[in-house]
This record gives sequence, structure tokens and C-alpha cells, in this order.
Amino acid sequence: MTARPHRQTLRRRLLGAAASALCLLPLAATAQGGNWPTGPIRFVVPYPPGGPTDLMARLLQPELQTRLGATVIIDNKGGAGGNVGSAEVARQAPADGQTLLLAASGPMAVNASLFRSMPFNALTDLQPVIQISSFPLVLETHPSLGIRNVKDFIARVRKEPGAITYASAGNGTPQHLAGEIFGKAVGARLTHVPYRGAGPALNDVVGGQVPVMFDILASSLQHVQAGKLVPLAVTSATRSPALPNVPTLAEAGLPGVEITAWHGIAVRAGTPRPIVDKLNATLNAIFADPAFKKKWEALGTPVVGGTPEQFGALIRTESVRLGRVVRESGATAE
Repeated sequence: MTARPHRQTLRRRLLGAAASALCLLPLAATAQGGNWPTGPIRFVVPYPPGGPTDLMARLLQPELQTRLGATVIIDNKGGAGGNVGSAEVARQAPADGQTLLLAASGPMAVNASLFRSMPFNALTDLQPVIQISSFPLVLETHPSLGIRNVKDFIARVRKEPGAITYASAGNGTPQHLAGEIFGKAVGARLTHVPYRGAGPALNDVVGGQVPVMFDILASSLQHVQAGKLVPLAVTSATRSPALPNVPTLAEAGLPGVEITAWHGIAVRAGTPRPIVDKLNATLNAIFADPAFKKKWEALGTPVVGGTPEQFGALIRTESVRLGRVVRESGATAE
């Protein structure tokens, strides 16, 4: 008779202790995210200063500092098509949210198919936080080519397969892959001329040494507006607000030919979810600010935002799609 109350009392105590522990879990998670950041934040850009990727980081830097109350230090770590800086975050940075990566489509979705060996795995070594851009590319020609629309360009490419050259920032870059996708869609090959970076490639296209380029709109817009390059179409699903009179490739008769250069923010895998959520919420709030949105769209990309899961799904989907394009093209970076 005395054992039953004792067992019931013990059971109540155990259940009470378990309930208390469960209640503490959200509090612990909140505290974990609430205490972050704990010091200066290192913002790794896996490309040299001056390009669109670097410009995005420098626009975000003061906003993050103000909203997070921490110093944000931009660290440009270029090399190997974005692999050097990306690998440093993926493999060397602590999983504490104090190191951010400006994650680009090249190292996140293309390079695994382009390089024979990779120093990191974008799908397992990095935690997506948020997508921040979706740059359309613009199919542009030098005026000396004498072509003003996509229909005439396709006719010329089909008439002289392989004779027309196009410049890119290097093997496996969005500029290169856009040309491969276009050539496959029209059934005629363009000859790829890879450069060591978008700047030298664009200079030669503006100078007329190479007549065609599929370039990120942000880089080429000033030359298009100055009449130094002729825009034939953009590679995004919808027209660009920066070039409202320029059709998409789909509108020009090539449905399904779509490629964008996208970017996001990532941290090392294993970073506590409350920190990821706090960073995601902070960035979404930044992009919701009308004044910042105007500055961001001036780069040539719409504001994207969204959840970590949405950015992760994009990385996985694009890894498959763009990886197939790289393999079919036979391109390598080594």
C-alpha cells in the first residue's frame, strides 16, 4: 500500500523534470540566437574587389552593422573560380555565425562539375541563409556585327556555325554557360573565348575584338546605355526594369533558355539554427526597406529574400541543371 504513492510521486517528479527540460529548449535556442553576434563579423567575398559580388557585400556591410550592432569586416578571398574563399568558410571557419560567405552560383552550383577536385561540398559543408540576388544576363553584340535583334542573330549563327565568337569571364561562369545553352537551343555552336575575369572579357567586347557576350547586366549596363554595345535580349524569365524595351529570349522565340547569376548568404554547416534564423530575419528586414531596395535594384538585380530552405532548394536544383550543361559542353577549369 505504501509503494504505490511512492511510485506515483516519483513518476510525477520525473514527468515534471522532463517538462521543465522541454520548456528550457526554446529558451536556450532563443538565448543562443539572442546573444549573437558575439564580436566582429567577417564577411568573406570569394572574388576580388570591384565586381558585382563585392559591390553587394559593400552595400550590405553598413546595414548589417547597424542592425546587428557589430563590426562587419569584408574579406576578399578570390581564386579558383570562387573556390578559395568559399572553402575557407566551409572548412575552416567556426560554425558560430561570426563568418559569413557571399555565396555565388559558380562555387555553389557549377564548380563541382567544372573542377576535377573540390576543396568543399556546397551541399553539405555550408548552411544556406538567404538568396539575395538574381542577375539577368544580357545577350549583347558589338555594333560592328551589324545585328539588332535575336532573330537575325540566330540566322547568322545557323548560317555560320562556330564562326561567331563570344567572350566570358572563364570556363563554367554564367557567361560561358549562357552561350552553351543558347547554342544548344538554336542548334548551332558559338565559339567560346574564356578570359580571366569579366572585366578583361567585357573590355575586349567593347573594343570589338570579340563581337558577342552574355554578360551580367550590372557590368554591361553603362556600355549599353552609352551605345557601345547592342542589347539583343535578357536571359531572365521576365524583362529587366533597367532595360524595359529589351525582350527576354523567350519572347524572342527561345522559350526555356533561361540563366541567371544568383548570389546568397551562407554560413558553415552546423551553425545553430537560431543564429541562422536571426541573420535571415535581419537580411529580409534590410531588403524590405524602400531606400535600400532602390540602391540594390540599381545594381541590376531585383530584391529576392526568402527562407533558408528556399535558398537551399535553389542550390540543389541549379547544381543538377548547370552541372549537366557543364558536362555536355566538355568545359573544365584545369
